[in-house]
Amino acid sequence: MSTPAPAADTASGEATRPRRPRLRDRMNAETAIVIFAIPVIVAIGFAAFAIWNATATKDSVVEGALAWPTVWDQIGGHLKLTFVSAIATVVIAVPLGVLLTRGRAKAVAPVVVGIANGGQAAPSVGLIVLFAMWLGFGFRTAVIALTLYAILPVLRNTIVGLEGVDRTLVEAGRGVGMSAVAVLLRVELPLALPVIMAGVRTALVLLVGTATLATFINGGGLGGTLQTGISLLRYPVIVWGAVLVALLALLIEWLGRVLELVVRPKGV
Repeated sequence: MSTPAPAADTASGEATRPRRPRLRDRMNAETAIVIFAIPVIVAIGFAAFAIWNATATKDSVVEGALAWPTVWDQIGGHLKLTFVSAIATVVIAVPLGVLLTRGRAKAVAPVVVGIANGGQAAPSVGLIVLFAMWLGFGFRTAVIALTLYAILPVLRNTIVGLEGVDRTLVEAGRGVGMSAVAVLLRVELPLALPVIMAGVRTALVLLVGTATLATFINGGGLGGTLQTGISLLRYPVIVWGAVLVALLALLIEWLGRVLELVVRPKGV
């Protein structure tokens, strides 16, 4: 009589045991290319700027506008504007989107989304200047204007993501005794998260570009470099200011993609 081989059974059990998916397992080929290509492009762009800045012949205006302390200060201000506005946008838009998918509030969802659509359709520079005339100039006003301008994609995607959750899963959660809040936090939001994060990523890229206009109300950011180049007709300043904004937009978009992959629930 033969005896079973425990070692083989153990090995088989380990082989069939489900494992936690790694980050690379959550990426398709297109996403993987984007994830690994964008940092290379951004690094090449910054290296090209550094080489040009170190070797090119520049007059005093260009030298001052593109000096490293000035550039780093404006990049820091631009990132601060972007991230503070993005956090405020998420804090406002996601709870509002959740509210507009609950009970009687669903009836007013089209009205709220329509108002948000109208806000984004307005010229961004006009919106920023109007808020400056009302609230005064400075960083705070720029953040308020940018936040209102970026709410739409996050709000819309929150509503779409929650409405796209399979109702049978919601009812199953209710059936096992979960409260409405527990179903929202443990079933609906995790399943809607990829759609919500796509809206957050869109808002981030929108904010990076629009934040250049904050310089008109003393809000800081890389718009100051562009304004200097335009007002003094220094084309190197204009070109490199635009390139730096584009590189920041690529980098922020990349960070949004990585964050989307990291927070995505297993199996979604």
